[in-house]
Amino acid sequence: MSTNTENSGDATRLRIEGELTIFRAQELKPSLLASQPRMEVDLSGVTDIDTAGVQLLMLAKKTALAEQRELRLVGHSPVVIDVFELLNVAAYFGDPLVMTGHTYGPTARQSTAGTARS
Repeated sequence: MSTNTENSGDATRLRIEGELTIFRAQELKPSLLASQPRMEVDLSGVTDIDTAGVQLLMLAKKTALAEQRELRLVGHSPVVIDVFELLNVAAYFGDPLVMTGHTYGPTARQSTAGTARS
């Protein structure tokens, strides 16, 4: 589990690897709330995300908007896409979710769809 920060041109790219959960929220908060004029948060290395992780991303986006800064989420991993779809929060961030041609296991929504039978 790590984070890497790169400055490329006029944007700062923060790559999060491993969990984006309650157990790392305090560690990641300063990096996500850093006052960079343009920041891209690369989520391609995220292996697990919970509601605390989603809330932290929402706080980062809200803070950036309030400070008239740009914050974009890029490279959504399959688990991030699953959770964003489950919670219906993708539109909040306003960033396109790039789906790859790979086939992954069932999404959280699909895996629970058949369990509620009467």
